[in-house]
Amino acid sequence: MTFFRIADLPKARMMTGVTRRAVWLNGVMLTFFSFASGAEVPEHAHPHEQITVISEGALEFTLAGETRLLRAGDGVCIPANVPHSAKATEGPTEAVDAWHPPRDEYRQVGDGQP
Repeated sequence: MTFFRIADLPKARMMTGVTRRAVWLNGVMLTFFSFASGAEVPEHAHPHEQITVISEGALEFTLAGETRLLRAGDGVCIPANVPHSAKATEGPTEAVDAWHPPRDEYRQVGDGQP
């Protein structure tokens, strides 16, 4: 795929209140996450490097024990294997994540539309 519209990418349900869309090449991936107000991603870590930028709303983001409120235009760089979590705190929230290497499990559409 060379050109795309975010709205046309397949949507996958990640967990209650969180969906994602993804686009990728061999060495890089972007995901477009939508969080319902109050939705949470529990603490986790993965071998991928991740950069997250908030495009709308706000996320209370915890990285390696440090918590910050990220709003539209704010971002965070997440090294591989570092624990992190997030919670949408101010209404619906949109975030864009860049990944290296791409996450194989995100190349699959989830169990249907929420």
